[in-house]
Amino acid sequence: MCCLATCCESNFRAGCWAFDMNEAFETALANAFDLQILFVMLLAAIYGLFVGAIPGLTATMAVALFVPFTFFLDTSTGLAAIVTLVACSIFAGDIPTTLVRIPGTPSSAAYTDDAYAMTRQGLHERSLGVSLVFSVVGGLLGSAVLIVAAPQLARVATQFSTFEYFWLFLLGLSCAAIVSRGSRLKGALALIIGLLFATIGMGEVHSQPRLTFGVAELITGINFIPAMIGLFGVSEVLRNVLVANDARLESQSNGQSSEQPSLRASLSGSIGRVFGGLPKRLWQGKVGVLRSSAIGSTVGMLPGAGADIAAWISYAASKRLSKEPDQYGTGSLEGIANATNANNSALAGAWIPALVLGIPGDSITAIVIGVLMMKRVTPGPEIFENPEQSVLVYGIYITFILANLLLIPLGFVAIQTGSLLVRVPRRVLMPVILLFCMVGAYAIERSSFDVWVMLGMGVLGFVLEEYEIPLGPVVLGIILGGRLEESFVRILTKAEPIPAFSERPIAYLLGALCLSLWLTPLALAIYKRASKTKRQPGPTNGSSG
Repeated sequence: MCCLATCCESNFRAGCWAFDMNEAFETALANAFDLQILFVMLLAAIYGLFVGAIPGLTATMAVALFVPFTFFLDTSTGLAAIVTLVACSIFAGDIPTTLVRIPGTPSSAAYTDDAYAMTRQGLHERSLGVSLVFSVVGGLLGSAVLIVAAPQLARVATQFSTFEYFWLFLLGLSCAAIVSRGSRLKGALALIIGLLFATIGMGEVHSQPRLTFGVAELITGINFIPAMIGLFGVSEVLRNVLVANDARLESQSNGQSSEQPSLRASLSGSIGRVFGGLPKRLWQGKVGVLRSSAIGSTVGMLPGAGADIAAWISYAASKRLSKEPDQYGTGSLEGIANATNANNSALAGAWIPALVLGIPGDSITAIVIGVLMMKRVTPGPEIFENPEQSVLVYGIYITFILANLLLIPLGFVAIQTGSLLVRVPRRVLMPVILLFCMVGAYAIERSSFDVWVMLGMGVLGFVLEEYEIPLGPVVLGIILGGRLEESFVRILTKAEPIPAFSERPIAYLLGALCLSLWLTPLALAIYKRASKTKRQPGPTNGSSG
């Protein structure tokens, strides 16, 4: 009888918990469609698109500037606004990436060459349409992973130690070097240059300044955002100014008619240029979509990894498995689609450790945790069990879906507005781009030294590209170099670090994958050369008459 009573009591509690969860979901759904929350989401989306489209102003900065406004909003409304502006600002970063070759976000550096190559072919709207649609699809699939598998995936993230993070960082850097345009040797050289810049300043595990040459501003190292703006943006300005035979954008002349079409015809043509053929492309690339979304969600949930590593790994996997790998770096819509899909799915993945463990997945969720604690909401496993706080969790789920759906019409308007840039004469556009580069570099820390860093990196980027050395690995080396060094030194300080690798299967798997990226192409080249040598016929001994 006692056991029967205990069983009945447990079933009753489970039924009550399920009822509470259903009631919490209904409450969250009603709150999400409240007109006030929808209006705030609309304003946040416009704000995110504006900030993301300005080179140098990242999604993290947009969230940081928005935090004071959350004081006047309730928790659900504030989080809905943050989710919306992040999703929109990440996509908006593709607009300067595509039109003027300045990555709006660090993850955009993975496909900058492809996106800008499409612009030079007069296909900027098609490129941005691919970025928009696949960003939305990645965001929705990442949201599904967040909804379904948050607690389970968070357990995997807790198993990552210094060993796993070392190989993860090295894997991201290897992908950047291997998939870049040109030879792998030049990609490795670019990576070494980036890692060299990452050693400047006070290291995470050192108490002595390095390579500062007595310059006080270098104590904190080189800020990667001014460096990124200089390498891609200023170098492009220099190329247009210094190279006399640089061709104008084909989009400035192709398809331009002296007759102005009607509003309906213009709108219909714009929709066709942006979204034309995308349903077919989405269906044909469904395997790549699922693969890149899985990569983005998995990498995004790892604390400190971020969307930039997800984009590079997804881009590398896409190129390796593509039927047309030669198009990568010269205008591959497949590469753009898979990379944008991964970095947007990583946004939702970063919320998994933030909600379940209270550990930020990236800099944005670190700010979110601060907002939650300011609202007296403590992230952790109990946030899913408390019916009152579960309303907030369900609200976040619903907001992720609504924000990505809202991005489709607003992103289309942003594409049409941004596309006006390609019609501006280059003698006017180049000084404006340089001005925005200087403003973006200065706005990070209000430092004039960052402006000089940006200009110096612009000259370096111009020189490197003259020798066909890719710029993407340089940027990622600056971003990940410090974290790679820190994890490597911590491994060396552990007792018996080498045997510990074999005791951690995830580290062993990541290490094997990283080494295979470098060794497999070399082994295949040696094998092909040996096979070719065997097939060549030897000299025949014949008698002369």
